[in-house]
Amino acid sequence: MPREVAQSVVAFGGGHGLHASLSALRLLVDDLVVDDLTAVVTVADNGGSSGRLRGEFGVLPPGDLRMALAALCGTNDWDVTWSKVLQHRFAGEGEMNGHVVGNLLIVGLWELLGDHVDALDYVGRLLGATGRVLPMALTPMDITAEVRGLVPGDPEALTSVRGQVEIATTDGIIDSIALVPADPPAAPAALTAIERADWVVLGPGSWFTSVIPHLLVPALRRALVSTDARIVVVLNLVDEVGETPGFAPADHLAVLAEHAPDLKVHTVLVDAGGPAEDLAELEHVVAAYGASLAVHDVADSPGSARHDPVKLAAAFAAILEQ
Repeated sequence: MPREVAQSVVAFGGGHGLHASLSALRLLVDDLVVDDLTAVVTVADNGGSSGRLRGEFGVLPPGDLRMALAALCGTNDWDVTWSKVLQHRFAGEGEMNGHVVGNLLIVGLWELLGDHVDALDYVGRLLGATGRVLPMALTPMDITAEVRGLVPGDPEALTSVRGQVEIATTDGIIDSIALVPADPPAAPAALTAIERADWVVLGPGSWFTSVIPHLLVPALRRALVSTDARIVVVLNLVDEVGETPGFAPADHLAVLAEHAPDLKVHTVLVDAGGPAEDLAELEHVVAAYGASLAVHDVADSPGSARHDPVKLAAAFAAILEQ
């Protein structure tokens, strides 16, 4: 049964991970479990269509924002058709090769309206979006990482790697990350959403380049540390080549704690299909973190790296309605 009072939820992340959590959470809006849904999106991408537009126009990379909007689109023919248009990637051999219609639309609206948030709201209205999409900051930024294992003969030496794509594909082991600039201006609307939230969702997604960066924007970090909202951390289903090779679920949580030791986590959500020894280790880490562990079947198939939206929605509902 839905709650008598529906919940306000703010979801943080980027790329496919945020798309997965939003696809699940929008189902809870339909079920009246959630009445207010906001996505706050990482804006540090420097590759593909987004990177090209960022380099040419000096704008925020639009790709992850576009994916979040597509995840929240309505269900009638108009909404679904426009979502497909938004996600359409040009083929061919010319300069348009690889560009995505939605990226161009968002950048065009930014130039026309002169306001990042207003432009995203316009696209959301076009799609009949169930919720709002906001950038985590209002200026383009880069992620830098200190990486071990790139110096021949000295596996513990640290090498600085700059750029989301470069970090995501490194052959080394990521030790820590930072933002350049270190204090980008947070979107005021994102801070307001956190202040009004009942729940905050972090993850799943690329751990070092989509999830943790939110906690490195000083204003966002202060808001998340001081919020009365209950924070849910959704762990990835598998490790990720480049960013988290060999990571067990507990390792993801440990890295989060290293980068944001003052963050108060309410619940950690993990898939039930992992090895028993991984879950046992995670229980100890979660307990030390002062959080609760929620174990649910959320993978779209055994061993998959992708969450099933319906299963993930059921897990979110169980957490939000407890």
